[in-house]
Amino acid sequence: MRPFVSDANPHTSPLSRLDQLWLTEAIRLREEHAGPLDDAEANRRANAAGGDLAQRIQARALWLAERDGQTQALQHWRQGAQLAGLLLMVLALVSGVGLALAALGDGQRPVNLFWALGSLLGLHLLTLLGWLLSFGLGSNASVLGRFWLWASGKLARDAQAAHLAPALLLLLQRQGLTRWGLGALVHGAWLLSLGSALLVLLLLLATRRYGFVWETTILGGDTFVFLAQALGALPSLFGFNLPDAETIRASSNVLDQEAARQAWSGWLLGVTFTYGLLPRLLLGLFCLWRWLRGRARLDLDLGLPGYGLLRERLQPASERLGVSDAAPAELPEPQAGSLDGASQGALLVAIELDDRRPWPPALPKGVGDAGVLDSREQRQRLLDQLSRFPPERLAVACDPRRSPDRGTLALIGELARSASATRVWLLPAPSGEALDSQRLEDWHQALQRLDLPLAQGAPLTWLETGHD
Repeated sequence: MRPFVSDANPHTSPLSRLDQLWLTEAIRLREEHAGPLDDAEANRRANAAGGDLAQRIQARALWLAERDGQTQALQHWRQGAQLAGLLLMVLALVSGVGLALAALGDGQRPVNLFWALGSLLGLHLLTLLGWLLSFGLGSNASVLGRFWLWASGKLARDAQAAHLAPALLLLLQRQGLTRWGLGALVHGAWLLSLGSALLVLLLLLATRRYGFVWETTILGGDTFVFLAQALGALPSLFGFNLPDAETIRASSNVLDQEAARQAWSGWLLGVTFTYGLLPRLLLGLFCLWRWLRGRARLDLDLGLPGYGLLRERLQPASERLGVSDAAPAELPEPQAGSLDGASQGALLVAIELDDRRPWPPALPKGVGDAGVLDSREQRQRLLDQLSRFPPERLAVACDPRRSPDRGTLALIGELARSASATRVWLLPAPSGEALDSQRLEDWHQALQRLDLPLAQGAPLTWLETGHD
């Protein structure tokens, strides 16, 4: 399906495939909670666009979303998500700086190696273990992921965005993408935090002199030799320093030796990089790969009850069998292209006229008569035809003795959206009657709100030639 651009706002950016599916799911949830929407015009437009059932459901939902403000709410939600992501990045950078400062201290006292290592990697390892355990527990969102979702909704501040976050989660869960999308976000945040911690560590170690020491009351020195060498074995493969056994044993007291300080500095940087930064980088890239791969397979679940109810309205049995009504003679055969390119000819239609009024007037050649719309069936039939064969010029005749009620104005609006140019003709009063000035003023105000021009007299010349 081609990217959707609102007819009402041609400057709207095209929606991505994910956005289209997202809005479609949001409309489904909204109808489940609040009941069916007024979708007569949306269904007509979707049927006129053609395509399979999934494409028609999307076209219908996107038109409703644009009409009811959910497309704009999605943009607001995205802006809120970007602000929440920026806030998360700032928190990650600040926390990384804090981890480094807490690990090394102010330089006045020697650095306890394993306390420093616990400060740098303790919370990281706990959250990483929790993320791995979530595969067995069936949980999809970490604390950071839930915070981002919550902050995105709060920062959006749009009442129409209420169903967007649940719709996105439901859509992604069908392909198991919630875990990978939020995983990429969370691992990315930890990558920033540990990266900033490493940079600050390097800066502090390059500009200050630190002494390193390990301390114990009940453990022997051989235990620390084993732990230090076991932890430093893998970082040494990347070129980081690994203190020898004698240096490790001697570091139970602060060593005033440059070689020992350099060895322990390299060990601390290497362990932080290997067991902190590197796993988050690899897992973040893996989650991003799974996210991109799964997003390409996203589609609607047409088996859901909300979509099943739309099948008969958007793909009726008669259409599936290939049968369609013949177009009336008054509506010309359209050209290919959009509404502006396909519209052709002129049409006159009247709404709820008195039977005593003679109708139609004598029409110029090439101007079709769509009759008088009195019933719901007549309106529906004409709107269906106009969605397939839109006229270039449309004149709508109304009796100003009737009040401009909401139903009539809504119908005029739908008719106007089906033609390239529309004028409203307020018919003169029959001989011997006078028009109510207040009611006539109500008509003028209502048409101004609809932004529709009012024909001064019979618009027959305009219908025939395109100008007065």
